[in-house]
Amino acid sequence: MRTDTLDRRFCVAPMMEWTDRHCRAFHRTLSKGALLYTEMVTADAVIHGDRNRLIGFDPSEHPVAIQIGGSDPHKLAEATKISTDFGYGEINLNVGCPSDRVQSGRFGACLMREPELVAECVSAMQAATHLPVTVKNRLGVDEQDPRESLFSFVETVATAGVNVFIVHARKAILKGLSPKDNREIPPLDYDLVRALKAAHPHLTIILNGGISSIEQAQEAVKGLDGVMLGRAAYHDPALLGRVDREILGHDTELVRPEEAYRAYRPYVERRLAEGVPLHAITRHMLGLFAGKPGARMFRRQLGEESRAGAGIEVYDRALELIERESTRFANRGELAA
Repeated sequence: MRTDTLDRRFCVAPMMEWTDRHCRAFHRTLSKGALLYTEMVTADAVIHGDRNRLIGFDPSEHPVAIQIGGSDPHKLAEATKISTDFGYGEINLNVGCPSDRVQSGRFGACLMREPELVAECVSAMQAATHLPVTVKNRLGVDEQDPRESLFSFVETVATAGVNVFIVHARKAILKGLSPKDNREIPPLDYDLVRALKAAHPHLTIILNGGISSIEQAQEAVKGLDGVMLGRAAYHDPALLGRVDREILGHDTELVRPEEAYRAYRPYVERRLAEGVPLHAITRHMLGLFAGKPGARMFRRQLGEESRAGAGIEVYDRALELIERESTRFANRGELAA
């Protein structure tokens, strides 16, 4: 029996080379309720690669979903079974990435042209797991009419049993735009995503693309089932400290950056003891104190001093710098008053 108890009102997007296990463990110190996603992992990598390195995760990351890339139903089914056994809470199929490398493997956004194949893929994936199988897709690609391609794609794939779609509210231009440009140049169309939800109220529709703040997320989610933030959550992770209270409505205090930093310390110590370099663990934290006194020194401490065998003392020193500068700034304010 398929079970799905995940709260998808706020999700952190899968981002290649960013949302690795260390990033997710860090984000979890800021929000207990946000649904986190892995980087995209190809089905072939899951099947043949170093699984502990590629898809291993810390229990503290839950709730966490894995995103898989591929277009071979049999391989996707096998990768889904492996991922289920690893303990993920959701299996997501990537139908949104526009990179040349992904296209050459016949997966990602180019599959928007092949909804019947995607339906076959997710059907095979569902047969291999009791977990929810979801899809992350675009409005369409290249010359496709966004409304026609989006509705046709979702309706076809939904017939295979998928009822959760994460929609990046832009087309993907597969020829002529880089992945970075594809995140910025094609215009956003939130209204079209809302129209999709209105036409199919039984489906769970999550909005992704261009959302940069908690306030914008609160506005964008109206008429939909949830929002997914990517680069905004990565570059300004402190906003995640507001999610549980202001988006999910939990009776909890806002999580201050200093609190999250201290809460992450035991994880850092465990990974250092395993031989993981400090830089690999902390590189996702550089924006935690953005805009605060001492933020530049904090970034330098973690970014430059955390290399070449650095230990926990470097991690502790970075927080001391922030606290010292915050105190100095506050004292200046009192003197000025």
